[in-house]
Amino acid sequence: MYTQRVSLEPIRYVLYGITERKTMANCRRCAIHGGHAFCVRRVPVFAALDDKELSHVASHIHQRTYQKGDILFLEGEPLHALIIIHTGSVKAYKTTPDGREQILYLFQTGDFLGEQNLFENHNASYTVEALENVITCAFSRDSFQALLLEHPVIAIKTIEELSKRIAQLENTLKSLGVRSVDGRIAALLMDYAERFGAIVPEGVLIQLPLSREGIANQLGITRETVSRKLSRMENGGVIRTVGSKRILILDRQTLETTANQMNAI
Repeated sequence: MYTQRVSLEPIRYVLYGITERKTMANCRRCAIHGGHAFCVRRVPVFAALDDKELSHVASHIHQRTYQKGDILFLEGEPLHALIIIHTGSVKAYKTTPDGREQILYLFQTGDFLGEQNLFENHNASYTVEALENVITCAFSRDSFQALLLEHPVIAIKTIEELSKRIAQLENTLKSLGVRSVDGRIAALLMDYAERFGAIVPEGVLIQLPLSREGIANQLGITRETVSRKLSRMENGGVIRTVGSKRILILDRQTLETTANQMNAI
């Protein structure tokens, strides 16, 4: 195991691959040139398009900005657009009958949402809230359907992304019903490591997308349980907390083993 200490402050730029200043500069560049090709280029479903095709796609985009805590749309509202996260991150959640928040997904730069209404008139099945300042790019349903007809590769990529999302939801349901609490937390940290982590000499540094309360809402447990279990992992040398928003994974193998722990029958 590595024992070298490293400075952790610059990791934010490694994690997100682009500084806020650079992102905003590119947004201004998009506005100056009358399009949003830079936004489109960052989305996996459009990765196979050439520059001319990207410019055509970008001509259909409408851009909006949200502040941390703003609601992009509410559960039950009609949806008329496909929304792409250009920069920032959001959470998608449902409210349980007893008023608790159950987080279903975390979306970050390059992810899309609102797919429920791409082909039929369905209302939103969850509420989406900005976890930080967010810029979105939106396509109307008619515009996106036209793109699918013109570029079948986009349809294929869209199906692939939705398949990944189904697998993620199935994994979440498995965690809630089968995994032990320790296993749920470990599995979530493994997922965060893949999506929000950066390799550093000591292990993998995760920029947590949620607070302890948010993690508890995602896992369906209490905040106190999350804090207690994380403290136990830290005492065991598996992780190290770095402030309130970062966790350093020190022993990935043990974390993987814990992630596979099931409830005793």
